[in-house]
Amino acid sequence: MPEVEYTKDGHVATVRLNRPEALNSVTPEMDRMLLDAWNDINADPEIWVAVLSAEGEKAFCAGADVKVESDGPRIAFGGGLTGVGGPLVELKKPLVVAVHGYCLGGGFELVMCADVIVAAETTKFGMPEIKAGIIGESGIMHRSIRQLPYRVALSMILTGDRLPADRALDFGLINEVASFEQLAEATNQWVEKLLAVSPLAAQAAKQAVLSRVGGPLEIALATRYEEMEAYASTEDVEEGKKAFAERRAPVWKGR
Repeated sequence: MPEVEYTKDGHVATVRLNRPEALNSVTPEMDRMLLDAWNDINADPEIWVAVLSAEGEKAFCAGADVKVESDGPRIAFGGGLTGVGGPLVELKKPLVVAVHGYCLGGGFELVMCADVIVAAETTKFGMPEIKAGIIGESGIMHRSIRQLPYRVALSMILTGDRLPADRALDFGLINEVASFEQLAEATNQWVEKLLAVSPLAAQAAKQAVLSRVGGPLEIALATRYEEMEAYASTEDVEEGKKAFAERRAPVWKGR
């Protein structure tokens, strides 16, 4: 079986880390496979939602596999999707992550790139590098300080202490906590919610919000968003109006 499984079913693309014997730690080859998946999801108009998960019960991902030599910069794991060590690849489609067990280092960073995070009760998030005297690529630190309360993030960065799922929920880092046995079902419920909305509207909204999230409100309000303007002339806009008038669920076409 491939160490990164990539499948499509209808309008949903699923990316699954499949190296449980090594806590799903990411090798350079897995890195390249992840980049290929993200690029394909972005390019395929029939994919409306992406899901990232991992095989095994012990860990979602323990970070990069430091035992495997790399002959170049990380692309999709430490770069690509996350923007450190390689070209930034931003996922245009909504991304749902199902996380469980150990979620450490670069694995934690990968999860923080998601739009919706569903965590099993077993999940423990952490940045353990400093305990081993390691400090390198800093994407995980920059993301955590933006997505967690300042002192919570900084204490994790400086001590390597782990954050359990229930506390992550309290801090707004994740959307939902479920038992490990119910993790897949809870994730699917979020996927169904996302499939129920216009995919083009969701993509335009994501692009608009994330492109100005770090700037002043007045700049965000004054910006013209090309994807939102383009959406105004799509078939889905007309379908939304028609469905509302007819009091029925809309049938989106993604065009």
